[in-house]
Amino acid sequence: MKRFVLGICISVCMVLAIGAQTLHAEEMYKIEVLQVANVRPFKLCFDGFMQELAKNGLVQGKNVTVRRTVIDFDIEKGGVWSKVGVLLRIKSEAQRIAGVKPDLVLTIGTPATKYAKDTIIQAGIPLVFASVAFPQSAGCKSLTEAGKGFTGATLYMSVNDALKIVKLAFPKANVMGIIYSDDDNAVAHVEEAKKYGPPLGIQIIAKQVAKSDPIGPSAEELIAKGVKGFIVPLDTYYGLRGEQPSHDIGDISRKKNIPVVSFIYAKTPGAIFYVGSDFQLNGVLAARQAVKILKEGAKPESLPILRQEDLMIMVDVAQLKAMGVELPMEILKIAKPL
Repeated sequence: MKRFVLGICISVCMVLAIGAQTLHAEEMYKIEVLQVANVRPFKLCFDGFMQELAKNGLVQGKNVTVRRTVIDFDIEKGGVWSKVGVLLRIKSEAQRIAGVKPDLVLTIGTPATKYAKDTIIQAGIPLVFASVAFPQSAGCKSLTEAGKGFTGATLYMSVNDALKIVKLAFPKANVMGIIYSDDDNAVAHVEEAKKYGPPLGIQIIAKQVAKSDPIGPSAEELIAKGVKGFIVPLDTYYGLRGEQPSHDIGDISRKKNIPVVSFIYAKTPGAIFYVGSDFQLNGVLAARQAVKILKEGAKPESLPILRQEDLMIMVDVAQLKAMGVELPMEILKIAKPL
């Protein structure tokens, strides 16, 4: 009898041990998220990332813990010292992350990716980036290949194609103004717009501002120079201060009855026409990379950079009607109403 009871006890212990091993096999994955600037498009990206993880069985609080760090600009000080401070914060956070050794790091945006990746990759931690418009600006080898230890999903769109759509939608807007900051994505957008605009019959007049500058004076200056519309580039400047720059440029453009076109495919106060890549979908694509790394053991460098193939168009129908603008049928067929 004693042997029988002992046998049962041993069996129970073995079952418990197997159960413990199973629980251990499903141990929480640790993911660190790092971004610069608390702007709405980045939240859309993060939400898409988390939702796609959950669809693939990686659920926050169940088998995944996610720590998200958002580094804000000191917009009151602005200027070069603020930028230096942000870079130091990124590097400091990268060192902290390397020390805690999560299973994966998601960087949202070009600055977080560009200035954190080396420290994290050298610590042997897989890194996935999102909301990067120009991968080479973040240190990638090309548009499709990141490099050793990391991969991601890019917001890249052909500015040439985007300007063709703008030209089709607003044929009379042959002089477009761009107000932008030193944001890497914005600088790249301006450079490409200046390159591809003139062959399409679109003159680009650009004005760079500091992150803390109001947009009104620059907008009035460009209107005085003859701009017939504004382009909002991918630039965190527009999301700061409660999106005040976006509101202000919208107010000014409505008074002058000129369109504001956003290359940020997320509802932007003041814009009436949007063309670009979807931030939430970008987060979804980044999550698919993360799933392959965490659940399938893929090496980041083996995964090509993902991107949305087709540009998306969204229009504010009410504002267009108020301005008396009628879009071509080619645009209306594919545009999503706001």
